Amino acid sequence: MLHFGVFSLIMSEVSVFIVVLCTLVCSGHAQAAVLTIEPSWSSYFIGEFVTFKCDMNEGRDTDWYYTINKDGRDFVRYSEYKVYTLEMRSTDHSAYRPWATLTAGTTIIPVGGSVTLTCSVQSSDGWKYEWFRRTQTTYEGKIRDQQNRDIRVSQGGIYSCRGTRGNPVYYTDISDHVNIKKTSEFSNLV
Repeated sequence: MLHFGVFSLIMSEVSVFIVVLCTLVCSGHAQAAVLTIEPSWSSYFIGEFVTFKCDMNEGRDTDWYYTINKDGRDFVRYSEYKVYTLEMRSTDHSAYRPWATLTAGTTIIPVGGSVTLTCSVQSSDGWKYEWFRRTQTTYEGKIRDQQNRDIRVSQGGIYSCRGTRGNPVYYTDISDHVNIKKTSEFSNLV
């Protein structure tokens, strides 16, 4: 006997990004079905990927068929695959990538000291960060091994950052640049 498992994707566009509401449903015939969403962030941006998995909590998956419904319509018709990875899309041509914001505690490094730089992405979770530095005479390069939201720098330069998350990796737009200057022992800015 074949049973049919159904899970629905209900999306609502909210300003720039799409929010997957907590009313996702995963149900089966007299079984306790479990829907998992990866990654499990509170909001998703256009261009990001989200994976849905419906598990019927039985030893054999071969007796189940699945479908994805969006807004009451079949998005994926009956299939034996219980895992679906979908790209978040929008018909709204004004949708754009989120941006990173770079802030500095101060823009002048004291003699022998450092300053803290903070990178953030508008009200969402799951981000790692890439940091970049250049000078007036060098090209912009990535600062290695820095994925933290906050970093301490002791070198002058022009800094920027961006957020990354997911697999495949999704990138925010790069932040505005912040010029950090270093004070010399003779009180001249270098």
